[in-house]
Amino acid sequence: MARLAVNPTRMELRRLKTRLATATRGHKLLKDKSDEMIRRFMELVRLNKSLREEIEGEVSDALRSFMLARAVSSSEDIEQVLSMPKVEVKLETYSKNIMGVDVPDMRVTMPPAEDLLPYAFAGTPSDLDSAVIKISKLTERLLRLAEVEKTCNMLADEIEKNRRRVNALEYVMIPRLNETIKYILMKLDENERGNLTRLMKVKSMMNDQQL
Repeated sequence: MARLAVNPTRMELRRLKTRLATATRGHKLLKDKSDEMIRRFMELVRLNKSLREEIEGEVSDALRSFMLARAVSSSEDIEQVLSMPKVEVKLETYSKNIMGVDVPDMRVTMPPAEDLLPYAFAGTPSDLDSAVIKISKLTERLLRLAEVEKTCNMLADEIEKNRRRVNALEYVMIPRLNETIKYILMKLDENERGNLTRLMKVKSMMNDQQL
């Protein structure tokens, strides 16, 4: 591992030891954060899988009801009765923080079930009523699924960024700091030995002169 280009002085040694302590502490915090993010991510992945499986089954059921309605009514009649929606859905969007990541938080307000049908019952097949009610009831859960999937994607991106930071500290920065500190300590020891040798030589010369 290549060391940093620094002067082998005691001041530089103190500075690098401080950097090493900070880098080591930062590495531990990032690693702990990464572990917790992965745990939360896996919980959301399981929730996403469960929601998707449930919703796909219910959507298929609603589509079957639409197909049965089309079997007894023309497409034009169905499009006509559904062309003028009767109700409005209120959607509020917020954000919440998960491990430092701002993820979407959506809240929907649905009208009462009895207000969902935008047409009179006369002249329309019961399967169409059933299909409209099923799809309308799925709206809130479809938005919840979209929210969870988006959160999973955002957490996955952040986990990857955090992993790169952890690896940069673990395999690049911390080893370089350790190697540089080792180099400076070696140089300082060499200087100490050199100074000690010179002092001993000077002392020997002074003793010889006194004799």
